[in-house]
Formats: sequence, structure tokens, C-alpha cells
Amino acid sequence: MRMAAIYARVSSDQQREAHTIASQTAALIELARNLDLEVPKAWIFEDEGYSGATLERPGLERVRDLAAEGQIQAVLVYSPDRLSRKYAYQILLIEELARHGVETRFLNTPQGTTAEDQLLVQFQGMIAEYERAQILERSRRGKRHRARAGEISVLSGAPYGYRYIRKTDEGPASYAVIEAEARVVRQVYEHYTITGWSIGAITRWLNEEAVPTRKVGTRWERSTVWAMLRNPAYVGMACFGKTRIATRQRMTRPLRVRGGAATRNSANQERPREEWIQIPVPALIDEPTFARAHELLQENKVRARRRTIHPSLVQGLVSCRRCGYALSRTSTRSTARMIHYYRCIGSDSWRHLGGPRCTSRPVRQDLLDEIVWTEVIRLLEDPTLIQQELDRRLAVARAADPTRQREQAWQRELVRIGKSIDRMLTAYQEDLLSLEQLRERMPPLRQREQALRSELQSIADQTRERAAYLRLAETLSAFLARLRVAADTLDNVERQRIVRLVVKEVLVEDDTIVVRHCIPIPPGPPNGSSPQASDASNNIGDGKSYLLRTGSNQSAVG
Repeated sequence: MRMAAIYARVSSDQQREAHTIASQTAALIELARNLDLEVPKAWIFEDEGYSGATLERPGLERVRDLAAEGQIQAVLVYSPDRLSRKYAYQILLIEELARHGVETRFLNTPQGTTAEDQLLVQFQGMIAEYERAQILERSRRGKRHRARAGEISVLSGAPYGYRYIRKTDEGPASYAVIEAEARVVRQVYEHYTITGWSIGAITRWLNEEAVPTRKVGTRWERSTVWAMLRNPAYVGMACFGKTRIATRQRMTRPLRVRGGAATRNSANQERPREEWIQIPVPALIDEPTFARAHELLQENKVRARRRTIHPSLVQGLVSCRRCGYALSRTSTRSTARMIHYYRCIGSDSWRHLGGPRCTSRPVRQDLLDEIVWTEVIRLLEDPTLIQQELDRRLAVARAADPTRQREQAWQRELVRIGKSIDRMLTAYQEDLLSLEQLRERMPPLRQREQALRSELQSIADQTRERAAYLRLAETLSAFLARLRVAADTLDNVERQRIVRLVVKEVLVEDDTIVVRHCIPIPPGPPNGSSPQASDASNNIGDGKSYLLRTGSNQSAVG
């Protein structure tokens, strides 16, 4: 008996509550029985609450793993749109399963190997993708229409100080003022606009006074107070459409630690204020107070002492080796001058409910920067190391270049688009499509084809540019000679650019500094010390003593 797996999916809470996924599973189990397929209970996968517009679903991932391992011969799905809401993803999954010898069977789609049956499945996929786009657009326009009509139900919930009253037959949804929380909001605005407290001071005051937050068991954070001071709902105008989904523009430190991979390449970005839709709600403060708070926030953004007016050499690269938290820059003033330190944020008691997470002491910024810069110069002084690394990277790029893989993927997509166009024309010739339908569906395919050709041309241009850059390695000796001459005269910004090209991360502990760089170290370091980690993490003890911390005479390891 052949082995099979069952896959079912619903994307919304309403569908989950209506138990539609259970009906899908029951129908597919009956289909497996009719087809004489054996489906173990552990191979019934259900993705509840996952959108069909993405392939990152746990149940689907397990099905693909079973197919790659050769443990199943068939996959049973209720309909093509349960597999994916995008036509391109449907074809990708079906072809991937077919390469592993796995048959994809749909319950409500006629099975067959004729061109007409395959064309029908493809049409269903395109219709499902069209339906999803239509649902999203109708939902967006419907929400905007209700927001312009003043309906509060389009907002996700009520901010601190209000209680959300659900819509009923007797009246629409609304905000009700919670007097205890409203007093806290007024005090926050008073301390910020009249008393002159900072956001950090207000946060500490709220925690010291044990003012309860909206969520039980949590403490007040600066970001919460900052958002409270910016929320126009407190002046009587809640706003809809303040943010939009856009392409991710920067990589945060948690993403860098995970290797730069994100689950989604999107982020929320704030829209211009003139695009916000205002909805009247009960006011907690007056307009002049809110305007003054907005003015102070703008001044704080420009003139705050925490702004990095003078960037440090390794900012954003320093982490605590003991607890893994990043190190932030802080300062203190002695009788003679200002001294800057790198401080582990895990050692700040005010950041964590249970007290500090780490006992590491601050590290002198100027001395740490000097140690890292000396190590970078030492690495760059050996041209053979750089040349070997460039040669290795060139060989790796030629063997497994991600750009080449992307180019091959676009080539396959271009071939698929061409086949879709041919099938569309064949369907028209055989009177399966009308001329109006052909005119409606052909332009998107042509546009996609043109976009793919442009992308392939761009990849080809990038490949030529990369080859030209790698050929510049012949002038490496001259560049390093100029770098050694100008090393002492470079400003901090130029040094920072060089450091970030070489250094991946700097880990600091009580008596150790680990500089992780991207250049393999030689088997025997010049000073005769034993080599350390082989993953481009260089620990070299040079016998010198650095005053990294106040009252400390510990030797730094670079």
C-alpha cells in the first residue's frame, strides 16, 4: 500500500472557530480510503491561522521534508488554494513534489493527465490568487470608508486610559474613559511638559510608584511612555492608517546575530500625518498640552545628549561575551575631562524586572577602540593573507554564487512564464478562452516576463562589476602601503568603515577581548603565541597591560 500525507489549512480565526479545517481533514481521510492510500495519524498536518500567501508554514514544511526523504508517494489537499493562494507557489510546490516522485491529489479538482485538466488546475490557482488580492483590497477600502465615517471599530484596540466598547445592535463601537488610567496619562503629560522630566525619569517614577500597566506582570518601558506622548487619541482624535507595510530598510542587531535572515522582508513605516484619518474620541488632555509635548519631542530628537554626534569605532559591533547583550555607550565626567565607556545593557537594573542579568563592568571606549584598530592594522599589514582570502572568496563565488542561484531561479521562472503564455494562446485557439479573457490575462504575464528579463540583465551587470572588483586585487599592495601611511591620520568615520569591512563582532569579557574577523589567521601568529579559534576569531596576548576599567590592571587580549 502506498504511503500518503494529508495537508489542510485555514487562514482566519473565524474559519478556525467554525472547524472548517476539521471538515477538510475528514474529507481527505475518506479520499485516502477510497484511493487505497495509507495515512499515518502523525502525517496529518494542519496549519491553522496561516496565510496562503507565504510558504513558511510548519505543516507544509514537514510535508516537503517527508517528500524529500522519500517516505511518501502522495499528498492529499482539499483544493489548490489550500496549498497556496499564489499561482506561482502552487506550481513550485507541485513540481517540487513531482521531482521527488510524489503525486499531488486535490479533492475538488478533477484528476487527469490531459492538457485540459492541467490547464484547469492552473486556472484555479490564478483565480485563487486573484480572489486573495481582491479580498485584501476590499478589506482595505472598507476600513478606510468606515474610518472616514468615524467608526472606531476599524482600530485594533483602545490605548491606555480607555476601554474598548464593542459594537452592538443598540450602538456603534466606542472608547470609554478609565478614570484611574486617565489620571496617570494626565500626570505623564504634566511631568513632561511642565515639570520638565525626561522620558526616562517618568518611566522610573511610574515603576517606583508601582503604577499598574495595562498588562499584568509587566513594567513600564520608555518606549511605552514615548508612544503615549505621541498618541493623538488623548487630545480627542484617534487616527487610522498611521503606518504602512514597506520593504525592510535596515538589519537590526537580533537579525545580524541570526545571520541576517528575517522571517519576512517587510516592516511597518509611519505615514505622513496628513494621510492619517481622524476619528473623534473622548479627550483626556487639552490641545496646548499635546502641542507642547510634540514640540519637546522634536527638540529632544535633535538636541538629546544620547545622539551619536561623534561615532565611535566599533559601535554596534560590541557584545558581552558573558550574557550576549549588546554594549551601549555611556559617559562620566572626571575633574579633568569626559570619559566614555561601553556598558553592557544586561547590567542595567532598570531594564529588567528581576534585576541586572549580568555583572560585567564598563569598558573604556578609547582603549577598546585602540586595541581593535591595532588588530585590524596588524591583519592588513600582511598582503598574503588578504590575497589568499580574496582568492578563496573568488573560488567560492565561482562555485556557489548566490547570484548565480538567483539567476537560475529567474531563468526557470522565465521559462515557466513562457509556457504559461503558450498555454494561454493554445487555450484561445481551442476556444477555451474568449478574446476578452485573453486580453485581460495576457498583459500581466507580459509584464512579468519583461520584469524577469530586466532582473536577469541587472544580475549580469552585477556579475561583471564583481569580476572587475576582484581584479583590483592586483593593486592590493599599493593600497595597503597607502593605508599604513595614512592610518594615523584617518578620522573616526573612515576608520569605522575599514573596521566594519574586516570585523564581524567584538566580544568583551572581564579579562578577554575576542575580535571576530573575516580574514583567516596564519597558523603561527607573529608574536609566537598559539593560534586560537579557527573560525576567524583571533585571541592574541601581547603581554601589554591596558587600563580598560577603573581600578583594573588586567591584560587585554585582542
